[in-house]
Amino acid sequence: MRQYTEKRKVVHDDLDELDHVNNIRYIQWIQEISKAHWLSATDAPLQKLGAWVVRKHDITYFRSAQLNDGLRLVTHVQQMKGPISTRVVEIMNNKTGVLLVRAITDWCFLDIQSLRPKRIPKTVSKLFQQTG
Repeated sequence: MRQYTEKRKVVHDDLDELDHVNNIRYIQWIQEISKAHWLSATDAPLQKLGAWVVRKHDITYFRSAQLNDGLRLVTHVQQMKGPISTRVVEIMNNKTGVLLVRAITDWCFLDIQSLRPKRIPKTVSKLFQQTG
């Protein structure tokens, strides 16, 4: 599968009142890595074909991350069908490899002009197809 990976370090602003990474921060990271993957795999003409919006997040929190933890975020597109792209994001402790968070998000592809759902073009879906 075609994956995209980023690394992050937990900083004080990421924490909640329990000194764990705030759930809202995880959602922000999920959206940021998804966008970064899209931008890294496509060029400007493809990016102008449509826009992505979240339809549904399914997030499972397994363990907490704390201040100064190094994290590895990995994402891939699991499936594209019609206007919907299902993307998986996993956030792990970079040192131990322990899975902290897994998100499965349905993204909907929208026509830029009408902002209505639009079938994902084959030129786009081919870029994110799983391999081997």
